[in-house]
Amino acid sequence: MPSGFLIKPCLILKEDTEMVTTQALANIFDHFDRTALIPYAVGFDRIFDQLNDHYALHQRNTGFPPYNIRKDGDYNFVIELALAGLSQDDLEVEVAEGTLTVRSVEPKHEEDDGGYSELLHRGISYRKFSRSWTLADDVVVDAAKMKDGMLSIHLERVVPEEKKPRKITIK
Repeated sequence: MPSGFLIKPCLILKEDTEMVTTQALANIFDHFDRTALIPYAVGFDRIFDQLNDHYALHQRNTGFPPYNIRKDGDYNFVIELALAGLSQDDLEVEVAEGTLTVRSVEPKHEEDDGGYSELLHRGISYRKFSRSWTLADDVVVDAAKMKDGMLSIHLERVVPEEKKPRKITIK
């Protein structure tokens, strides 16, 4: 095995099926020879850079909030985040430069009718978080909906005409 590779634990699912954790892939792009693909793949250098950036972005991930990614049909995806106790006013959803980010916003302290309130005991803690996903170039965010403590973000893969299969006429 080449020097510089890290061997990390992986999870064995069946006798012949193996699930590799993201930690097991930690240094794969540091030692990957991109020039080996040049004769076969044109324009893919940017994809390798995005994968490397994606790994660096998610190294510091805490696992909160828990989420699911569901695929609905060929072109639609839904990201579901479990955010019990939060409302849509406590959240910010942003798409910038191909990255979808959901983050908590500092809650506003409401006062009662008398203009004065004092918190005597804090049993429900506020947890600040930020969770990001890297989106493909052809994926757009359609909507975000909050219902019963679940934030659902609907995504759609939009295939441009120039990427759809077509016949080339030979002249």
